[in-house]
Amino acid sequence: MKSGDNNILEKVIHEKHTCYHCGEECREDIVEFDDHEFCCDGCSVVYDLLKENDLCRYYSIDGAQGISPAESYFPGKYDYLDLPEVREKILEFTDGKLARVNWLVPKMHCSSCIWLLEQLNRLNPAIRSSVVNFPEKKVRITYDSQQISLSELAALITQIGYEPYISLNDVEGKQIKKWNRTRLYKIGISGFAFGNIMMLSFPEYFHLSESNSDENLGMLFNILNLVLSLPVFFYCAADFFKSAWSALKGKYLNIDAPIALALLCVFLTSLYQIISQTGPGYFDSLAGAVFFMLIGRYFQDKTYAGISFDRDYKSYFPVAVTVITNGIENRRPITDLKTGEKMLVRNQELIPADSVLISPRALIDYSFVSGESEPVERKKGDTIYAGGKQTGLSVELEVLRQVSQSYLTQLWNSDTFTLEKENQNQTLASRINKYFSLIVFGIAIITFSIWLLILKNPETAFNAFTTCLLVACPCALLLSSTFTNGNLLSLFGRNRFYLKNAHAIERLSKIDTIVFDKTGTITQVSDAEVEFIGETLTNEELVMIKTLASQSSHPLSRMLVREINGVNASRRILTAFTEYEGKGMKAFWGNVEVKLGSAKWVDSPNISGQPDNASHVYVSVNSKIRGYFTLRSKYRPELRKTVSILQNSGFETYLLSGDKPTDRTFLTPVFGNESNLLFEQKPEEKLRFIEHLQSQNQRNVLMIGDGLNDAGALRQSDVGLAVSDDINNFSPACDAIVEGNQLVLLPAFIRLAKAGQQIIKLSFGISLFYNILGLSFAVSGKLSPVIAAILMPVSSITIVLFTTLASNLAARKYLKY
Repeated sequence: MKSGDNNILEKVIHEKHTCYHCGEECREDIVEFDDHEFCCDGCSVVYDLLKENDLCRYYSIDGAQGISPAESYFPGKYDYLDLPEVREKILEFTDGKLARVNWLVPKMHCSSCIWLLEQLNRLNPAIRSSVVNFPEKKVRITYDSQQISLSELAALITQIGYEPYISLNDVEGKQIKKWNRTRLYKIGISGFAFGNIMMLSFPEYFHLSESNSDENLGMLFNILNLVLSLPVFFYCAADFFKSAWSALKGKYLNIDAPIALALLCVFLTSLYQIISQTGPGYFDSLAGAVFFMLIGRYFQDKTYAGISFDRDYKSYFPVAVTVITNGIENRRPITDLKTGEKMLVRNQELIPADSVLISPRALIDYSFVSGESEPVERKKGDTIYAGGKQTGLSVELEVLRQVSQSYLTQLWNSDTFTLEKENQNQTLASRINKYFSLIVFGIAIITFSIWLLILKNPETAFNAFTTCLLVACPCALLLSSTFTNGNLLSLFGRNRFYLKNAHAIERLSKIDTIVFDKTGTITQVSDAEVEFIGETLTNEELVMIKTLASQSSHPLSRMLVREINGVNASRRILTAFTEYEGKGMKAFWGNVEVKLGSAKWVDSPNISGQPDNASHVYVSVNSKIRGYFTLRSKYRPELRKTVSILQNSGFETYLLSGDKPTDRTFLTPVFGNESNLLFEQKPEEKLRFIEHLQSQNQRNVLMIGDGLNDAGALRQSDVGLAVSDDINNFSPACDAIVEGNQLVLLPAFIRLAKAGQQIIKLSFGISLFYNILGLSFAVSGKLSPVIAAILMPVSSITIVLFTTLASNLAARKYLKY
């Protein structure tokens, strides 16, 4: 090469510049800003924006690689999002102030993207929170719509390089699931390479390369095998290396660490043999291992998705809502609601579907959705989103869209209401990740050392080391718990017992103490005897009482509404309505004050001669006591049998009730000990009693309530179970919901949960047996990497079949399913 050419080459090398933000080569003009070089104005603007908001730590994250803003962006590009008809379809939720949008961001690609997108609130204080769902490449943003518009929000994230994907389907209110086909592409490429490498390796398999011409042809085939293996190693197997590296940065080993090291060893050993011409390498084993492992992961993901879908579908809540048809009220499951129907929602009831307010005014508590506890006022004609709770007088709404059950499931599983009942660091997966990989590495290193240093066989040493790492993957161990609990969730759902998650199953299996609420839990709300004792009530007073009682969803209020015959609850608007848990409620009927509740609530003196086997609801009109209703609830016919089975199985049983000690003589023999019956318990006293059982007696407590006044106790207990009949008692405080007529199966549900834990332990034993057997062949050097890679998905399929069959048989035994 001429001297002048060298100078030109040195000049070209010297003039190569890399963009500080996106890492790409600056091919055109270089933009210099703040002592850094950028490939375009867009990258420099993003850098300036991050620096201005003290977010430059983004560039210190390992693997951080910014994204240049889309060249197609221009001011005003997203103005159409502010049109009311478009905005309504794009938004996931709004209460008039706070709004939430869930956007697909296709350019999201690494941990630095996640970090930056979850710091959006620092770029604009009007953004309250942003949460990334990396597998789906979505970001859910909650923002103050009075401070930043939807178009400005879209422009902001576009300017930092993450343009949201908004299609015509979104604007039309249609959602099309965008499948991630990357894994399928990787399976196809690795399968293609595996087949061709095996074909090109036939001369080596049959020792055909003995002549000089054959040796030259064999060398050509080896080089072709190397070329075919490069996309397999650097592209198809990239997920294993990324996962292992992310875990190492977090200072722990995950299940992909042994796999990544095994693949690296196979590739480097093969590369050494090709370069040194000492052998053909193991490129067929490399491609085959990646191909079969990717197939195993693909079907594993598909099975997970099947479990998730089944739970979303089966976990619809057994709640109902009052529907008004031709002026007549009737209860109906929320899943049967149709667009255009009118529904009546009472105080503290959940609004199950997006709807339009018909009543003049409503106060909606959106704390379930937004975390904001301050009720929001809504007026006639406003859109009310599902998930809010009506606070105050009952309201009428017209259903705008049918119930989205997946949305309710999402709401139930919301992080805002996730109970801190399990230490995530003590879960099965974390314990296996912590110890299993270290043990596998130890066995592989010892095996390698013996074969290399003592037996002087380098080829077998590398082969044994690689197969040890591949065959001992703990995937099957992790699948044991996942698939057993997943199938149990489905089986429970078929019997109308709906658990929030798999952790609830594990906690249910450890229960040794069961605490029952009384009214609405062990009593039948739909079957009661009601009698009024006191001054004769006028027809107008009965209308006032029934109208006031109809505002509440408390079991006693619903009994009164059902049993006051001859009058209809008026549509007249009450004013100054208030309801206090455990006490009662009051409102004004014009200028007349009406109060319903306990004797203390209505300022009534003790009335002698009260029956002690009934609940009492006192009536006060303009501060004058008119008398009281006695309500004798009928207990569930299976109560005595259910409690007896639980006690005979070793469970301690208690009754907590906010009522007076009615029916003590009936309940004492049912629960076996009068000291286990506690009456006149306020909600906070119920909570403290649960705390006492847990802290002083070291008990694992299952609290069974109606989800209305028991939220604190349900949350405090190890497992909170809400019983539902025909009320809209959705409660994020509970871990499970059961239909009232299925409460008799509670002993069977607990036994099935315990059986599930035994099935998991048995599947662990099967998986460990497989690992030990596989390792015995691996350490002896008699197992090829390809066979080890095939055995991995086979072992996983075995575990899936065993856990599914075993849990189904257990369900047949305990639930007679």
